[in-house]
Amino acid sequence: QVQLVESGGGLVQPGGSLRLSCVASGFTFKLYIIAWYRQAPGKERELVANIDSVVSTTNYAESVKGRFTISRENANNTVYLQMNSLKPEDTAVYYCNAMNQFNNNNYWGQGTQVTVSS
Repeated sequence: QVQLVESGGGLVQPGGSLRLSCVASGFTFKLYIIAWYRQAPGKERELVANIDSVVSTTNYAESVKGRFTISRENANNTVYLQMNSLKPEDTAVYYCNAMNQFNNNNYWGQGTQVTVSS
């Protein structure tokens, strides 16, 4: 069955770094646009970054540009989100998403909590 399993979340001080990982299974990973979303308490889920399936073009929310980097390893069915210079406002549950723009398949992981606090 389809699975997206996130890991790497935790508690970090402001200015610190974390690397999130998302391992996929059950579908042809290399054909999917992969994204990281986040949802803070009381707020809507928002796109953080995505990376396409062909040439690995990336796209970032303005709030994370220059601090976060998304990357993928198709051989390992894995996508990463390197998060540097973390701020308290980055605190949220981070979700991995896989979307196939040709057949509209859309899959979500269960999320991993990131808390930025001193």
